[in-house]
Amino acid sequence: MLMGRISKATVVTAIAFLFSLVAFGNITDYGANLPFVQHVLMMDTIFPSATTRYRAVEAPALQQAAYLLIIAVEVLSAGLCWLGVVRLLRSLRVSGAAFNRAKSTAVAGLTLGYLLWQVGLIAVGSEWFGMWMSHEWNGIESAFRFLMMTLGALVYVSLPDGDLTGSVHS
Repeated sequence: MLMGRISKATVVTAIAFLFSLVAFGNITDYGANLPFVQHVLMMDTIFPSATTRYRAVEAPALQQAAYLLIIAVEVLSAGLCWLGVVRLLRSLRVSGAAFNRAKSTAVAGLTLGYLLWQVGLIAVGSEWFGMWMSHEWNGIESAFRFLMMTLGALVYVSLPDGDLTGSVHS
C-alpha cells in the first residue's frame, strides 16, 4: 500500500529532523549540555554513600571526548536517517522486496540512535555512572522519551512491505 510506504518515509523524516535538531543544538551551543556530561561522568551529585564513585571520570579531556562521541553519533544517526528518507522516497513504487531493501539505511540510522539513548544514556550514564542517583543531572526521563520514539519508529519501519498490489498491508 503506497500510503503505508509514504507513512514510513514520513516517520523516518520526523526522527531524522529530531536527531538533526539535537545534534545542531549540541554543536552550536556546545556548552549547554557539556556540564551535564561532565557531572554524570564525575559522579559528583550521586548519593554521598555510593560505593561506585571509583568509576568516575574526572579528566576533562576524557569528558570532552565522551561529549564529542555523543555528538558524532547524533550526527551520524541523523545523516543515516536522512539518507534513508531519500532511499525510501525513491523506492515508493518499487516491488515490496526492493522497498524492504531500501529501508536498510533508515534502519541503520534508527538503530544507531536507539543505541545512543539506550546504551549511552540509560546503560552507561544511568547504571554505570549512577545518573539515576542524581537529582540535578538525571537525564533518564529524557533519554527514555527519545529511546521510545526511536524504537517505535524502528519497529514500524522494519515491518515488511509487500508489493503495491499484494496482500501485505503496512
